[in-house]
Amino acid sequence: MLVLKIGGNEIDDEQFLTRLARVVAQMRETPVIVHGGGKEIAELQLRFGVIPRFVDGLRVTDDTSLAIAEMVLSGRVNKRIVATLIAAGADALGLSGVDRALVRVEKMHHPSGDLGRVGKVVHVRAPVLHDLLAQHIVPVISPISLGDDGAYNVNADSVACAIASALNAEALVFVTNVAGVMQDDHVIPVLTVTHAETLIKAQVIKGGMIPKVRAALDAMASGVRVARITNLEGLACGEGTIVQREV
Repeated sequence: MLVLKIGGNEIDDEQFLTRLARVVAQMRETPVIVHGGGKEIAELQLRFGVIPRFVDGLRVTDDTSLAIAEMVLSGRVNKRIVATLIAAGADALGLSGVDRALVRVEKMHHPSGDLGRVGKVVHVRAPVLHDLLAQHIVPVISPISLGDDGAYNVNADSVACAIASALNAEALVFVTNVAGVMQDDHVIPVLTVTHAETLIKAQVIKGGMIPKVRAALDAMASGVRVARITNLEGLACGEGTIVQREV
């Protein structure tokens, strides 16, 4: 069983989504897809006169920002991915963490200040996903999730990690636009947690790859057995960089 995390930059690329859908439609095993929101949340915030604010990479989410995030994540982006998958021949269903109480959260308390309606995952209702996968339906999951007092915005990487852990997935794959973590123009085939931290400190891993590797490390901490960073070609043939615990 695979959980695929699709990032915002990739979602903004229509050609990427089309190619992703073709790869998924040809997979023998039906995956779970968790997605972020791309630039559309920030763009819509600005149109509504809301200045986007972040704390340690987490979007500060007041009531207006939550409504915008729901519109983009559970609406436009989710349905765009579902429609592209169906056009490629896959059977797909769009969900958010709110639907059937798929992902339960509590309010996240951050040492740097109040993030508003930002949630921390406390439970994943795994049988909902098992039922869909048994019917070869690709669940496409928006990270808007359910708290005791309504919806919360949740980091998509965190939702992907929690779902992969709850499903005891074979791997959590972070699908991006590069073949893997690079060193001297070559893909590093395997990274342990210690090696990854060493390469980040040495600035071998830098720029936009750092958050991807950090997300893979978070996956390890949440109980995921293997995390992989790769592009569509690597997804299709099982290549890329595997991040795993120390042997």
